[in-house]
Amino acid sequence: MRNTPMPSPMPYTLAPALPAHRPAMAQLWVESWARTLPEIDFEARRPWLERHLDDLAAGGALIRVALDPDGAVAGFVVIHPGTGYLDQLAVAPRVWGRGAAEALMDEARRISPALVTLDVNQDNPRAVRFYEKMGLAVVSEGENPMSGRRTFRMEWRP
Repeated sequence: MRNTPMPSPMPYTLAPALPAHRPAMAQLWVESWARTLPEIDFEARRPWLERHLDDLAAGGALIRVALDPDGAVAGFVVIHPGTGYLDQLAVAPRVWGRGAAEALMDEARRISPALVTLDVNQDNPRAVRFYEKMGLAVVSEGENPMSGRRTFRMEWRP
């Protein structure tokens, strides 16, 4: 068996999301979710994401992007600084395992240093493991109102 080295983390620039970032954000969201739950048509949900991001921003949530060294959007995070609720964290599959999710999680904790809370699908074990690695703990269970899938409510506190 060959020992394949893990790709090294990339340096990312974190910045407020701009309107020009939106098409890339939507594309990586669709690609990421299509890989995670291929039985759901996430392309059909693209218009929902666009409206949802607008609604979250209007409600005070902050949207940050991780830009790779070439300036391409590698991922994004949406968190409300007043509630600590992390609504979205998505990373382009092309950079999975390259540090973008960790950089975005660090940004979420910087924006909301007292609490980060989120809901994650129970049938997304990759995400659950990531959030546990980032120090979040399961505090309750629920159901996604859009898909009906079981969720975990997870929280991080310093």
